[in-house]
This record gives sequence, structure tokens and C-alpha cells, in this order.
Amino acid sequence: MHTSTPYVLEVRPKIPARLARLEELANNLWYSWDLPTRDLFSHIHRNLWEAIGQNPKAFLRSVDEQCLIAASEDHVFLEHYNRTLAAYDTYHTKPVRNSHTEGFAESDLIAYFCAEFGFHESFPIYSGGLGILAGDHCKSASDMQLPFVGVGLLYRQGYFHQTIDADGNQNAVYSDSEFESLPISPVLYEDGSAVHVSVDLPGRSVKIKVWQARVGNVTIYLLDTDLEENSQHDRAITHHLYGGGKTMRIEQEIVLGIGGVRALGAIGLQPSTWHINEGHAAFMVLERMRTLIAQNMNFLSALEAVAAHTVFTTHTPVPAGHDHFNHDMMMSYFENYYPQLKISRDEFFALGYASDSPDFNMTALAIHCSRFQNGVSRIHGTVSSKICAEMWPEIEPEENPMSYVTNGVHMPTFLAKEWSEVFVRFLGWDWSQHMADVSFWEQIDSIPDHQFWSVRETLKSRMLQLVRHRISKQHFRNHGSEAHLDRILKYADPANPNILTIGFARRFATYKRATLLFADLGWLRQILGDAERPVLFIFAGKAHPADIPGQDLIRRVTEISRMPEFEGKILMLEGYDLRLARRMVAGVDVWLNNPLYPLEASGTSGMKAAMNGVLNLSVLDGWWDEGYDKGNGWAIKPVSEFLPVEQRDREESRTLYELLQDQVIPTYYNYNKMGYPEEWVKMSKRSIATLLPSFNSTRMVGEYVAKAYLPATRQYRKYCENHFAGARQVADWKNAVRRAWPGVTIRRLGTPQHSITFRDGVHVEVAVNLNGLKPADVVVELLIAYKSSKEKLKQGMRYPFTPQGDDNKTGEHVFSLDLTPELCGKLEYRIRVYPHHEMLTHPLEMGFMRWL
Repeated sequence: MHTSTPYVLEVRPKIPARLARLEELANNLWYSWDLPTRDLFSHIHRNLWEAIGQNPKAFLRSVDEQCLIAASEDHVFLEHYNRTLAAYDTYHTKPVRNSHTEGFAESDLIAYFCAEFGFHESFPIYSGGLGILAGDHCKSASDMQLPFVGVGLLYRQGYFHQTIDADGNQNAVYSDSEFESLPISPVLYEDGSAVHVSVDLPGRSVKIKVWQARVGNVTIYLLDTDLEENSQHDRAITHHLYGGGKTMRIEQEIVLGIGGVRALGAIGLQPSTWHINEGHAAFMVLERMRTLIAQNMNFLSALEAVAAHTVFTTHTPVPAGHDHFNHDMMMSYFENYYPQLKISRDEFFALGYASDSPDFNMTALAIHCSRFQNGVSRIHGTVSSKICAEMWPEIEPEENPMSYVTNGVHMPTFLAKEWSEVFVRFLGWDWSQHMADVSFWEQIDSIPDHQFWSVRETLKSRMLQLVRHRISKQHFRNHGSEAHLDRILKYADPANPNILTIGFARRFATYKRATLLFADLGWLRQILGDAERPVLFIFAGKAHPADIPGQDLIRRVTEISRMPEFEGKILMLEGYDLRLARRMVAGVDVWLNNPLYPLEASGTSGMKAAMNGVLNLSVLDGWWDEGYDKGNGWAIKPVSEFLPVEQRDREESRTLYELLQDQVIPTYYNYNKMGYPEEWVKMSKRSIATLLPSFNSTRMVGEYVAKAYLPATRQYRKYCENHFAGARQVADWKNAVRRAWPGVTIRRLGTPQHSITFRDGVHVEVAVNLNGLKPADVVVELLIAYKSSKEKLKQGMRYPFTPQGDDNKTGEHVFSLDLTPELCGKLEYRIRVYPHHEMLTHPLEMGFMRWL
């Protein structure tokens, strides 16, 4: 038999003139949250649309031309097409100025750096929660018409496709994306040539191509090293998301941070606010400082100029989760770079110093070189303020600059279309304009209970159709029989969606405790053994390919699901992706989340479920600690984090079983004469009314605007105008404070009074040795609170002292206060002094304080 050479020839269809703007729709990720746009492509050829992974650009390259011609002659399709284009044009031609953009000048720009962005399953440059959150952040920035760009890496391989074999083993399958099928295009100069920048790595220069993706009204710039000019090793830097070891990680982060700054400069963009979303992009601050120092600015002034308009968000709840690189590796990559900052080797490494490790810490770098820092929930903000407390060594964690902005999710992406239709009918056509208006959502009670329940059942039925399809495919690939499949899918019946369905879908990391449900199999058998009140548990999620304990959890879930008493009642789905996620968060009855407190920085899947009327059953950690109100779901109160993990699992699994047995299952199956569970519907409505307006990404991005973006923009103007005069002034002042502060002392003058009558005054005087500083360089302050108060720093009242001149004998400065307490009872007060300058971004940003 003769061998032959196969040749590939791609024949692309010609799009009819009447449908020419399909390409425009396919090249804007607006389709990722606009269902009518996706439906448009599906109507042309539904089977191909599903087979191609709902990728509009790939679809237009593959569809038969006759299908396009037929669509162009179909009046029903053309009506849908024109309506979609009208909505698209309206969205993209809103007035430039609105309430969200007030305070920004025409030249202002927010640059948002992140290692991954998750917009839609057709654009696989993300891994998990961080990427989906970044995608939602960008989508809301588009909705709000903010002056905003994103910067990331363009990976050939993003997240992996997961299969699970008959024994529960996870298999990771990677495939390279074809850039021609992604909604991206090269960034071009005016002469039509592609924008390229470069970064220096040990012994060579790496070329980077800059691509762009349109996300509604904003642009995401993506960096690509897979170029012929680069070596095979360097071409692979942007090949795989979080791929390789430390060497690949530091190279990716140099490309993202340093290359990203250079890319924006090459395009001609000058951001007024820079946002580092997690520490991966923190090298960006070095490049921005290097650029200023090349313009004859000293290092400390450049640091202040850069930090004043830099925002840093940490998503990591444990110190070990922060990126760090050893000194030898850092010297290998930066030995020719740091001298350009005009600092010594020791000064360079001090930028990334953290006491828990000798390594260069990326979180420390981000904090040292930013003035706006936040965690991603109230609990996580508190945890982060403690983890990062050494960055402000003399400040108590509850007072240091680490704040929080609780995450949110993009409502148009994750709210099921059935709810949109119901909301238009009962809440008004403009309901989406009231997304963050808590009082508006009280109107949800106007939706008749039976119609509300009908929507919930419809969404569950639609989800179960996809579940059956995925399970069947998985089952037959693993050589299962059709008779056995019927037993497995007994309760996953779209025609009978009246069975309580509980979902657990997320990354399989050990701290998320996917198997907490199986802590007492005897008790679980009892709960699931009631034939009159059946329960279906659906598990889905991926473990990192290097996370063996996480993969063991998947095997354990699979093993339990195969036991005869649990068969058909517990399902483990493979291939968790955004499409399955959208179906599950809308379709299950209960969203189960039981992380080990306080390791859930925020969590967002429960927010997506809540806005669809799903009830959360979750540990009070992350966002749920803020969202739970005793009537919109159920809470597992965590036991002390100082107890052994085994004991914590035992205690919290008991609470889980009790809630399932005593509350969740009885409430669901308590049907009234109308055929629905009245109390359940009440809780489900409350879930939407209380959680949708508070945990959407429009609220989240609006909070970033108010707390960080606008203040950072104002600081940028103050520090950078008149050739950075403000930055130089603050740098010189801080330098003087650092030199003087070790000698600053405070002592009390006179004898303290111990008892007074209400409305009487107390005169307090202190003497402060300023060691060369001026009285205007400090604040002397008295804090007073009830003696029993546990949070005296947060709840106490503050009174500033007034300088009275210096004591000629001691050289100290005298400060006095005439205090008339506004409280009665046993009070406790303390006196302190700390540096002060009117241009500081945060009053305690220097981390210096002296207490009397």
C-alpha cells in the first residue's frame, strides 16, 4: 500500500452582504453576556453551533455558505438580526458621560492588569475564579462606560478539558487555540504594522506581539511571545496558563508586568490609575519607576509618583499562596535591571521583603509600591490586614491601609433569560437600571408564587437535560451499559423536576472540602434513604493537574456515587466549564459550599446562584458572612479555627446534616394545595431581593471607583503636575520622617484625672520629642471608648491635640487638649502620635506610630 501526503485546505464561506455585521458581532465579547446574539448564530445551524463550542468567530469560518444564504432570505431571522444589531448599537452609543464616569477627565484611563481573564468558554485564557472575576470586572466597566483597559497574556493553552474515567481518575486534556478563531486582532500602528515590544531576560531580548479583544465598550490588550523571532523556550512563555515551574512563572510575570507597561506606552496610552489584580502583575511598578528615573527623577520620588495612583487587590487568604522568587533567580533576571532604578541591591530586595521568607515576595512589592490595597470580602480584608501587618509595622492590623471590596458577579452573564422576561413583566422594562437598589427589589413579592415556582422548575429541567447529556457521554466513553445508565439518571429527570437538587461545583481544592458531606455515611444514608423525599446531589469541578489531594477528592466522590445506596442520588460530572456553570447556578435548588474558615477569600458561585433564586447552604466565610440574613438561605457557623482540622470537619459536618435533615429537606417538600412549597418560594424570593442588588459586579466596580479609582486619579494629578513636584515633595518629607522617627518620643505632663462629672472638661498635655521634625509633621491624638469595647480603635472617638510651642528646657514640643467626653460610664483613653502630611493617600501609610 502506497503512503500519501494529506494537505489541509480551509474553504471559508462568503457572508452575504445583508449579514455583513455578523463578523462585527463575532469579534466583540459582548456576545458572552448577550444571549440574543448567541441565539442568532445558533439559529443559523444549531448542531454546528454546539459542536464548535458556541464560538461565533469559529462558527463563521466553518458554517456552510448555503446556511448563511438561507438565513439572509429568512424574514424571521432578519427581524431577529436587526433587533440584535439595534441593541448592540444602542449599547455602544450611550452618552459618554454618566453618573459612573463623573469625576474622570477625558484623558483619564484605568489600566487593569491580571494574569487571566474569563469571559466565555469560547475564549479559553482563564483557569478559574480569578479569571471569571476579572472578566466580570471588565464587563461591568463596559456597562458603566468607564475609561478602562485590561492587560493580560494571550495563551495558546488556557484551562484544560477534564475527563473522569470509570475509577474516578481525572485526566487533563490540553488543546491549542487557533488565534484565527478567537475574538482578537493584532494592535496596529497607523502605518498598518503590528505593535511589538520587548523585555530583557537573562542573555536575550524577548519580542512580544500585542493583540486586542473588544469587550463591549472596553479593550483588553493581550501579550504573545509565540513569535518566530523568539527561541522555542521563549515562544512557550505565553503558551500555557500557569504552566511550568518557577522559571516559567517569573518569565510570564515579567512579560505581563514589564511588557504590559511597555505595550500601553507603545500604543500611546497613559493611564491615570493602575490596578494590579493579584500579585502576578506587580513587576509593572518597577517598569513605571524605571521610566520616570530615566527622566532624571530620583528613586524615592519615582516610587511616590507611581504608588500614589496604583491599586492592589489581593485574593489570597494564606501567606503561602503569595508568589515569591529566591534571590538567585531574582538576580539572574534583574541584575541589569535594578541599577536602572538607581538603587542598591539591598534596596531592590527590600521592595519585596516579607519576614516569613528570604524570597522576593510579589505581594510585598505590590504593597510597597501602591497606596490603595484591598481584600475581596469583609472577612478576607481582616485576614489580609493581619497577613500584611508587617508592611505597616507600628500600626494595628484593624487600622492599617488594607481595606476590602467584596466581589460581585456580572448579572447579565449569569442571570437566566427566563428571569429577565419575568422581571420585565412584573418589575418594569427598566428593572436592570435598578440593579443596586435594594428597596426596588422588594417588588419581587409582586411575582405570583406559582409563576415564580414555574420558572424555577423550568430552569431545573433545562439544567437536568445538560446533566443527562454530560453523564451519558461520560458513561458510554467509560464503557458503561445503557441499563446501568438508566439507574444512574433515575432522579436526574427533566420531565420530573420536583426532586430536591443540591449542587456543589467549583475547583476541587482541599480547603473547599468537597467530601465533607461524606463525613458520616450512616447519617447520610438515613437522610437520602427516604423514598418519599428524594434528594439529588450534583458535583462538578476540576482539580489542578499538580494537585494530587484535590484529585483524590474527585475519586472519593466518584467512589461514594457508585455505592448501591447512593447510586443515582450522587452524580460526579466531568468537564466543568462556564456553560455547565451557568446551567447549574440557575437550575439547582440549593448551592452547597463548605470551605474551611477563613480560607474562602470571597467565593462568587453562590452569588450567581442566589440571583437565580437558588438558596445557599454555606459556611459563614467569604461573601456569605455578609449576605446571610437568616431568611435567604442556611448558614454553617464555623467552629474555632484553632481546633484541629479533623474536629472542625466533624463538628461542621454535623451542622450540615442537621440543616439538611431538619430544615432544607422538610421545607422543600412542604407543598401546599397549589402544588408548590410556599415557604421555599418565600425564601427563594428573598434570596434574589437581598443578594442580587448587593453582590453584582456593577456594585463592586462602583465601589472600586469610589474607594480607589477616583481617589487614585486625583492623587495622580496632585503628585504628577508641575513635573512631579508633589511626588518629590512627599518623597523628601518621608525621607526626613524616616531619619527622625527612631528618636521621636512622647510623655505625659501633669497628673491624670480619674473621675469627672458629665459635661465637665479635662485638660491633657503631652510633651513630644520630634527629633528635628516640626509640629505640623505629626498628629497627636487621643482615642476614647468604653472600657468594655473590644474594638476601641474602630469604635472610639478621636480628638486631636493642639501644639502649644516648645519647652526651652527639654527641646520637646508641648501639645494640649481640652477634652469634654461625649460619653458616660467607665471610659478608657489612649494617646498617640504619628506622621502627617496633607498629601498622603492614607493617613497611616508610613506605618509609624508612637503610643504614650
